[in-house]
Amino acid sequence: MKKEKQMTAPPGADASFNPPRNWKAIHWTALRQQVRRLQVRIAKAIKNGDRRKASALQWLLTHSRAAKLLAVRRVTTNRGAKTPGVDNVIWRTDRQKLLAADNLKRHGYKPKPLRRTYIPKKNGKLRPLSIPTMHDRAMQALHALALIPVAETGADPYSYGFREGRSCADALEHVHLVLCKKRSPQWVLEGDIRACFDEIGHQWLLQHVPMDRQILRKWLKAGYWEKGQLFPTRKGTPQGGVISPVLANIALDGMQKAIRQAVSEEGDKVNFVRYADDFIVTGASKELLEQKVKPAVTAFLAQRGLELSEQKTVITHINKGFNFLGHTVRKFGDKLLTTPAKSNVQALRDKSRLCIQSARGLSQEALLHQLNPLIRGWANYYRHGAAKRTFKRLDHYVIWQLWRWAKRRHPKKSAAWKQRKYFSAANGAFSVRLTKGQDKAQVLTLYKAASTRIQRHIKIRGAANPYDPNYTRYFETRHPKGRRWRQTEGNAPTPQGQNSTRIVAHWLQVAAACPIQGAPVEEA
Repeated sequence: MKKEKQMTAPPGADASFNPPRNWKAIHWTALRQQVRRLQVRIAKAIKNGDRRKASALQWLLTHSRAAKLLAVRRVTTNRGAKTPGVDNVIWRTDRQKLLAADNLKRHGYKPKPLRRTYIPKKNGKLRPLSIPTMHDRAMQALHALALIPVAETGADPYSYGFREGRSCADALEHVHLVLCKKRSPQWVLEGDIRACFDEIGHQWLLQHVPMDRQILRKWLKAGYWEKGQLFPTRKGTPQGGVISPVLANIALDGMQKAIRQAVSEEGDKVNFVRYADDFIVTGASKELLEQKVKPAVTAFLAQRGLELSEQKTVITHINKGFNFLGHTVRKFGDKLLTTPAKSNVQALRDKSRLCIQSARGLSQEALLHQLNPLIRGWANYYRHGAAKRTFKRLDHYVIWQLWRWAKRRHPKKSAAWKQRKYFSAANGAFSVRLTKGQDKAQVLTLYKAASTRIQRHIKIRGAANPYDPNYTRYFETRHPKGRRWRQTEGNAPTPQGQNSTRIVAHWLQVAAACPIQGAPVEEA
């Protein structure tokens, strides 16, 4: 009897069997479902300790056409889509994107050098930024799809940076919960890793990152091009790389465990919160943080070629306060307040002032289209803390600047005339009436930060994993369109900037139906 060849899915269920000929006709939801199902299986294998199976599934994912198309889509739709590498190539047309997906192959792959540029930092110094080519970025995005489930499964519970379903608001809420009680710790170690992305040791990454080591070695040793010369890269990961945040998180995971092992459980009041390379550690005394916690962190980082920044790593009493993720956390008696940092408030004031001053030749409508997203986005970020007073002061400052703008435009007109022209369309607010067709009028009004409703953020569970089926329902309830986020009169209309982590049930079923042709898909 002739033995039939076994298939895990019918030809119509996988984009690999039906290569799309039109980029706009691709069923992206179906592709995401295929990739997500493999990612869930990778996370399950890692959780069960079966690294050989996880490696095989990673190879399957990085060679699937669905993942390749999603990788190309990611690098052609993000903010850097119009930023070329050293080859000066950008994928604009649909034909270029389809061809790029076909060329994402491991065999014969050789990354090109990075294009080095510099961006200014807050302290006036310059931060080096290394930009890969579009092809290299797509390859990194492809392998990141297979690496992220592994990183999420083994991540520190209280790490919040560059992780799906987590945000700055979760880290800040964790800090608030740790320090708000009467018996909370009084001392805080503010940790900052010096040049984290630029100093990570290549040898450690090659030995501990669970991915294709040949591909990883090529990325790390690609070098960078600056001022007509090629320079080697002996350490660090490029800050412009798609996969660099995942590599940095893998390198820093385990810090929480190292700190726990260095201190005793009772009476030390040690808590750890990390966002990317910024972290805080609380303690019952200053001596505990100096003699036990800081040496443990230093030893942990030394194994990875990293070290603490002596200037930014300080130990502070909670009554004096400290800055974390653009917020000032300080205790006044028994009351803990998390307010916008003064430097960030001043930065927004300067930015809004420059925006208004440079708009002398713009119409009122054009000026509002520039100001409203700026104010709304800033207010959305700070709406989870004690920011109402700051919002009111900011609104007063912006109105004062707009009044000066109106006076410069019409120096010979009276104040009453300026009031009627610029502040009468919406009950005294800076606004303009727009006309759209016959008998259709719309009023565009300056967004007021004080209209943003202050809401306490609900922190994500530390053990929650978006690739674990046990947390499917939990992440569905945390979706911005679900229970946690409601559009009310006082809320800013911009939703939270978090990716959906919903795992649809039929991705995990043994006999799922193909979303395109309805054929059953068997689980491999």
